Amino acid sequence: MDSEAPYRRIAAEIRGWILNGRLRSGDRIPSTRQISARWGVAMATATKVIAVLRDEGLVDTKPGSGTTVRATRQASVTRHRELDCDRVVRAAMAIADAEGMSAVSMRRVATDLGVATMSLYRHVGNKEDLTLLMADAAAAEVVVHAQPPAHWRSRLEFSCRLLWTICRRRPWVAEVMSMTRPRAAPHLLFYSEWVLTALRDLGLGMDDMMYVHLNLFSHIRGLALSVQAEARERQDTGLTSDEWMDTQETAFLDIVSDGRYPTMAQVVTQEFEQDLDVMFEFGLRLLLDGVTKAADRGPAGRARPAGPQG
Repeated sequence: MDSEAPYRRIAAEIRGWILNGRLRSGDRIPSTRQISARWGVAMATATKVIAVLRDEGLVDTKPGSGTTVRATRQASVTRHRELDCDRVVRAAMAIADAEGMSAVSMRRVATDLGVATMSLYRHVGNKEDLTLLMADAAAAEVVVHAQPPAHWRSRLEFSCRLLWTICRRRPWVAEVMSMTRPRAAPHLLFYSEWVLTALRDLGLGMDDMMYVHLNLFSHIRGLALSVQAEARERQDTGLTSDEWMDTQETAFLDIVSDGRYPTMAQVVTQEFEQDLDVMFEFGLRLLLDGVTKAADRGPAGRARPAGPQG
């Protein structure tokens, strides 16, 4: 079943008209009203279509003139090397490494490469495809020669640490991955393959295999998203995590001073260094100790947990 949002499908179709020359520089693209009528979508969806094409640098909206195909300039492709998919992906990765995934757009990548935005679409379908290629390339740098050990726990530890290494090196990878809506990428697939193989060899059933796999994945991705968020906050505020916590101490002390939170009153006065690498290892050990106990109980002890009681 095609789960792509309607506005993205429509934007892709109009983008194709621009790239194949059906719509040329200066031509008007369908208006929001025309999009709504032609594709049978709401005006809000049609507005999103225009916004996507504008963000991609393919069109310009001018008062009184509607939305037209942007005039293209001759691409100044580096003489010694033609534009290809790898160059596009590497340029996007460099932007994400320096400024975070939010800075990556088709227009920005094209600007950094010195080419017209439309030329990128000969190599990548859209920004979503580009981000997946970026994450897969980041994984390839780490996993291409990796060999997981045979023992189930060692294999799980190895696989999780490898994914953590990828996310630690490039925290934006965590933004591309999803637990509920995964996308297929050959080098990122190593994690699921190795983890599920270890759990299958341990004798877990399908439900238990998947729940363990997804809990491990959530542990890694959640911490990696915190790495990314902390990098943005540090850039925005100029404060380290410890420095920022110092600015919050008075507010916490004011709240706990009335005696309602005695444990928090004790905790906020103690020194604690939050180390995400230590937190990763700590959480991984707890999760795998739980898997060990579940395996020791046998199939009868691994039933799906009951839902919340009313």
